[in-house]
Amino acid sequence: MVSAARATGVDGPLFKRALLGSLSWLAANHEEVNRLNVFPVPDGDTGTNMLLTLQSAVEDVRESNAAEVSKIAKLASHGSLMGARGNSGVILSQIFRGFARAVEGKTSLTPAELAAALEEAANAAYRAVNKPTEGTILTVAREAGRAAATAASGPDATVPRVIAAAAAGARAAVLKTPSQLQILRDAGVVDAGGFGLELILEGMLKSVEESDSALAALSEARKPVSPAAQVALDLPEGGWGYCTEFLIEGSNLDTELIRGQIESLGNSVLVVGEPELVKVHVHTDDPTRVINLAGGYGKLMKLSVGDMSTQHRRILDSEGAAGTAKASRANGVGMVAVVAGRGMVEIFRGLGVDAIIEGGQTMNPSTQDMLTAIESLPYDEVILLPNNGNVIAAAKQVVGLTKKKVHVVETHSMPQGVSAVVAFRPERPAAENLKAMRAEAERVQTIEVTHAVRDTRSNGLRVRKGDVIGLINDRLEFAGGDYAEVVHKALSKLGPDSYELVTVYRGEQASDAELARLESEIRTSYPGLEVEVQQGGQHHYPFILSVE
Repeated sequence: MVSAARATGVDGPLFKRALLGSLSWLAANHEEVNRLNVFPVPDGDTGTNMLLTLQSAVEDVRESNAAEVSKIAKLASHGSLMGARGNSGVILSQIFRGFARAVEGKTSLTPAELAAALEEAANAAYRAVNKPTEGTILTVAREAGRAAATAASGPDATVPRVIAAAAAGARAAVLKTPSQLQILRDAGVVDAGGFGLELILEGMLKSVEESDSALAALSEARKPVSPAAQVALDLPEGGWGYCTEFLIEGSNLDTELIRGQIESLGNSVLVVGEPELVKVHVHTDDPTRVINLAGGYGKLMKLSVGDMSTQHRRILDSEGAAGTAKASRANGVGMVAVVAGRGMVEIFRGLGVDAIIEGGQTMNPSTQDMLTAIESLPYDEVILLPNNGNVIAAAKQVVGLTKKKVHVVETHSMPQGVSAVVAFRPERPAAENLKAMRAEAERVQTIEVTHAVRDTRSNGLRVRKGDVIGLINDRLEFAGGDYAEVVHKALSKLGPDSYELVTVYRGEQASDAELARLESEIRTSYPGLEVEVQQGGQHHYPFILSVE
């Protein structure tokens, strides 16, 4: 067999090897992407989203021994669509889809055909976005394809040289992204999605190029970039609105029609796929309307959506789930909640939640995590509380994956979840409980306090690394020198005269002195508010406040 380094064609096994190399290289470097987030909270997730999307693509091809490149490409396309997470992951799935269509029916690819497929991959990704934005992964994909085409036109074109050119073109494009997007320019960073694609192409090159000198040159060329940014086209993925994703399974699905209807409901719209399977991604203020609209087209299937900084993990609290078997409620309705923090887990368990799934901000559980918890309960009807805006869409998918009747109460924070559970009455039927729980959740305003992880500007606010920052209902509003100062500003913005109770959930990073100062500030500045303190034990956010 011809050495990969001298190969002039790409067959199925070589393309499979390239994908495995990409996964290995991205896995080794995805935390570098995760740390590079414009939105200054410690939960950057672009690298994780792309890694999990690529992992899903590779899982579909790992066991295949297909000799044809078209078959491996088709499997990777399907796998990436099924496992796409986040805006960056969905766009990556479209890059795979465009590549697969370009090589359809081919056993192997010449260098020129490989370059043409890379160009078509970028074109497909552009077509999938309703308002393509330059300075993102789209730009990087296009420039990589163009560089590959130039390399393929030379007399000594080989597969490694084409891939090397694509990787170099991607890197050059990544470094230019701050000049194309104001949000990147303000933060002094590059685009994370584009950087992730650069890593994927580099991984491909490392797997097909056996020349030590070539690899050394690549290593020298890719010195650490300035912090990359997580940019979700129109809106930051962890910021304003709700990142809503799902799959629609049906027949004769019209992606253009579905896209046109969903465009009116949000931003960063991606509607992609085939007549039998469509992936939807949208940032919206009203995910319920999007889900209801999509449900009219077919069956809503498995969803992957992530907002994680370090890893994707799932921990089902089996003790809490098993404990429900000892008693059944008269109304036959169980409760499942997604919760982060040891103290918060105890609070929800104490309020009667049957199964706890540990997760939330920076650690989104999957649809499978929630399905497993629901199936473990002795109830045929279950109320599910996601307690995080980025978990809601995944929670919605459970409804169509189980024979049980599942109701999702769209709680966007743990304080909303607490209020919803308090409103639950075991003697009332589900319909009455749902009405009461949703009403109570909507009354709650959530203030989250943490530290900025780097200098940046967001929502018109200039923030420096280490600043205490305050978010109101997921929107960055204030920065300051200490927790008490920021909470004071946040409560003032909410209008404390409209509320009666503030519950302070203390995170694991908050000291006794910081808690005392915060509590004193609230009581002194807002004497009309009743203040309660609970040990939440949540990570990353020293204080979370519920305002009711």
